[in-house]
Amino acid sequence: MADHSKVDVVQLIKRFGAFLTVKISNILRSMDSKSVGALAGLALAIVFTWRLWRSPGGTQRRRPKRQAVPPSSSEASSHADETISAVVANPSSYDSRAQNVIDEFFQPVKPTLGQIVRQRLSEGRKVTCQLLGVILKETSPEELQKQVTVRSSVLEVLLEITKFCDLYLMERVLDDESEKKVILALEDAGVFTSGGLVKDKVLFCSTENGRISFVRQLEPDWHVDSNPEIISQLARFIKYQLYISLTKPEATAANVFSSASLEQFFGCV
Repeated sequence: MADHSKVDVVQLIKRFGAFLTVKISNILRSMDSKSVGALAGLALAIVFTWRLWRSPGGTQRRRPKRQAVPPSSSEASSHADETISAVVANPSSYDSRAQNVIDEFFQPVKPTLGQIVRQRLSEGRKVTCQLLGVILKETSPEELQKQVTVRSSVLEVLLEITKFCDLYLMERVLDDESEKKVILALEDAGVFTSGGLVKDKVLFCSTENGRISFVRQLEPDWHVDSNPEIISQLARFIKYQLYISLTKPEATAANVFSSASLEQFFGCV
């Protein structure tokens, strides 16, 4: 009976070890080099502490001079047999508890917005982006003649992109006054405060073909636009494109992604 119980306990320990191995393996696949180094350091510290604790001079070997009356060997054996019997009778409950403990301890670290932006842009270093309907609430050049409103929900993503990407904003306008209003609205919104985007990188043209020309000359890794015709024409020349539309297109090129908004593409909605 004792040998059989020992085997069952060993099997339980093996299950726990298997859970732990799989969990650590999954975490290591998603970690960067710095995080792996930190985890390795933690593992070494744990091993060193365990060996110190197990050493003859460690605290484990020290015993108080007087102890409370210990249970008899028969009582201790009976208690151990009861515990082992519980494990043997319902091993799945212990497997579940072990899994829950491991899952709780190894909760995945939530990535920052900067990490999400870099991942979604596939580490692209240059981005061109239309203003109307993407950065601005207005959707036509005629509306820009009356007012210009920066969408507050897109600002966080926009500023994050400027931290590691060469970003150019562009739009078709009908007059010089519209240009001034756009620049002033972007300035008031704080778009130029981070240093990643300067006013010289906000480009204006008088036709849609002018925007196509801008994009082709700049040769970005990504272009963001709400005009399906421009997206279609640029698909052959630009590595990746993001089509901003409330309705998902039926068919697009393999290098064209779609989203209802720029911030939604990065999971900020």
